[in-house]
Amino acid sequence: MKIFESGKRVHLVDKKGRQYALTLKAGETFQHSGETISHDELIGKSDGTLVTLSSGKKMLALSPTLAEYTLKMPRGAQVLYPKDLAMITMWADVYPGARIFEAGVGSGALTIALLQAVGDRGSVVSYERRDDFARTAMRNIERFLGQVSNFQLLQRDAHEGIDCGPPGNEKLFDRVVLDLPEPWNVVPHAAKALRLGGIYLSFVPTVPQITQTVDALKETRTFGLIETFESFSRNWNIQGRSVRPDLRMIGHSGFITVARRVEQIMDVLPEASEIKDLQTKEDRDVAPDWDGGQATTADVV
Repeated sequence: MKIFESGKRVHLVDKKGRQYALTLKAGETFQHSGETISHDELIGKSDGTLVTLSSGKKMLALSPTLAEYTLKMPRGAQVLYPKDLAMITMWADVYPGARIFEAGVGSGALTIALLQAVGDRGSVVSYERRDDFARTAMRNIERFLGQVSNFQLLQRDAHEGIDCGPPGNEKLFDRVVLDLPEPWNVVPHAAKALRLGGIYLSFVPTVPQITQTVDALKETRTFGLIETFESFSRNWNIQGRSVRPDLRMIGHSGFITVARRVEQIMDVLPEASEIKDLQTKEDRDVAPDWDGGQATTADVV
């Protein structure tokens, strides 16, 4: 059971699903539209508790999920949408125990997602050039996760290089994740900082940016399976037999480019789209039969 504590973030949710964020502090009061509730009434209660405001209005008190926290947290730079955070952690294949390099911390939303994914056995090293962004991000990270021992936030420029330790004793990274305006300038450094088989991922909003990024990845001749994509998210309203999509949706927010770090052993490394086309053709030609063997398409009715 999760108990609300002073210093923790809490969201109050009304009957229409609207969320109001507050950070608990003993002695303070939450006010909204002339209604109030003391923080002391929330501290010590369980997550998911129904609370009563001064006017008698009922609200749910909930610990925010990362998706909810991301949309309500203080911002320095533009915050990545939850749909993009989910895609990034999946396609970068961030796993417990991974060693991650990140550049472009912004408001800290992506950093939180990476730290949650690597767990206590992993680590995240982040570069951020701007001091104001770094301070905002650190506050957001600690407010959501508390003190984190496996995280380093350094005020450095990834365009100038990625520090992997002294020569002869380097500790290469498993993943390089970039949220920068010009990630192509970091690609040569990422090639040196990633272990073989490691994954490069960058997020940018425009087509010219992905063109330059993919060109830079190909020029190194040490990245294969290059793929670029975007995602869309739309909610649906379901009221009994009335089912319809929301009038609003989260459309284009940015492009994600991923690539694998490999040896220079092939003259031409296949791109992910070419492999998918081949797999699709094979799937059409061969399908599994009921006893686990192989059957041709002609055998399948």
